[in-house]
Amino acid sequence: MTDDADRPAGRPADRSAGWLRDPRLGAAALGVSVLALAVAMTPLLTGSDFDGRVRAYLLSHPEVLEEMLQARQMQQQSAGTEAINEAIAADPSLVAHDPRDPAFGPAADQATATVIQYFDYRCPGCKSVAPGFLAVMEANQDVRFVFKEWPILDRPGDETSNYAARAALAAHAQGRYLEVHQALMAEPALDQPGVDAVLEGLGLDMTVARAAIAAGPTAQHVADIHEAARRMNLQGTPTFIVNGRATDGIDPQVVAEAIEAVRGGA
Repeated sequence: MTDDADRPAGRPADRSAGWLRDPRLGAAALGVSVLALAVAMTPLLTGSDFDGRVRAYLLSHPEVLEEMLQARQMQQQSAGTEAINEAIAADPSLVAHDPRDPAFGPAADQATATVIQYFDYRCPGCKSVAPGFLAVMEANQDVRFVFKEWPILDRPGDETSNYAARAALAAHAQGRYLEVHQALMAEPALDQPGVDAVLEGLGLDMTVARAAIAAGPTAQHVADIHEAARRMNLQGTPTFIVNGRATDGIDPQVVAEAIEAVRGGA
């Protein structure tokens, strides 16, 4: 994924919660890892052709590079997660109840835990985990699940992500959010006519929906989500936050485990 005009200025390249999404950053991490390996091997390699010996070793043991890259990615993941958690700890209002957000489950003050998801309907990672996340919702009826429409994948001349986010919020106003959310996540390639087709296919009142999509309060809601994401140092979609702490990964099982940790008082 690449930077786009819809992302707030100054944000770094988009990352998933567990893996770098920008190949340039992955390559940079790999370069750092190779350099670190070379430095580590310096005491063991004497004589001439140091570069050749390192190269020969890496060619003979390619798994070392993979292990080092994975370790580097995990370090960056942990650092990113910690930055989010520090921002939330400093300002808990960032995860406070917002009545405009689509939410399912018990009221915030009665739920065992609250799970917040930041996502974009064109994010491949979001689409891949959507069925599993909905299964976690079904299995945890005592948990409140909050959906944050965070469209970050638009580019100049293409505002499909933002349009889809506002369309989903328009569906929420008609009490049809979750089914529209599921349908948009299931679409492999979205454009604005495709978003409209989803709403029409599910029988929404399109006159009312189009008015809501274009309304200032809907745009402001999305803008406010962008601002909260910026202040929390969010790096990409999807991001899951369970009881005020970001999960270290995007697998729905990680979310389920975080919920169980809350239940256990961890």
